[in-house]
Amino acid sequence: MIPLFVDCSGKRIVIFGGGEVASRKAAYFSREADVLVVSRSFSPKMSALPVEKKVLDVSTLPDEEIARIINQAFLVIGTFPHPALNNRIGKICKDHRILFNNADGEAGDVIIPSVTGGNNYLLAISTRGSSPAVSRFIRELIETHYPALDDMVALQRDLREQLKHIEPSQSRRNAILWEVLNDSTIWEILKKDPEKVRQQLKKRYLQ
Repeated sequence: MIPLFVDCSGKRIVIFGGGEVASRKAAYFSREADVLVVSRSFSPKMSALPVEKKVLDVSTLPDEEIARIINQAFLVIGTFPHPALNNRIGKICKDHRILFNNADGEAGDVIIPSVTGGNNYLLAISTRGSSPAVSRFIRELIETHYPALDDMVALQRDLREQLKHIEPSQSRRNAILWEVLNDSTIWEILKKDPEKVRQQLKKRYLQ
């Protein structure tokens, strides 16, 4: 598998199942995509999400009807607690060359990672389904130990542009950016006062 970031704006995501897992997947994708959730019932969390819901007993539907539901979908997700039913949906997706993520059953084409980020960065973490707990552990480790990471990315972006005007050597520019990344004082100031850090940069690196 190759990790990718995909713009899902306007894309159709179909989720089979209406439980807690389906709610998490729906919340994840509904920020960008057009989400359809198909199930006999839906968890309370689902009612608060901006998704389309279709009440159906998927286990009784013929393959042709499932194929009709997923027509034009970019991605289909199976979240039923019955692997055989998810696997059946996955096979239909494969026959129609539609990407499939399986929450319980045979692996599909897509793994949905644990995600963390801010305005300036996005990180996706996956153990290829082996241990969701480890993915969560890594995500929380980053969030706990680097609370100023978003501000650091913005700082690096701005500093990089400044250095282009005052430092002709690319190797020296790269060295300065790396020094700032490893400067514990800069990290500490970023956590408390992101604006004050500009003064420190000027004093320590831009003279």
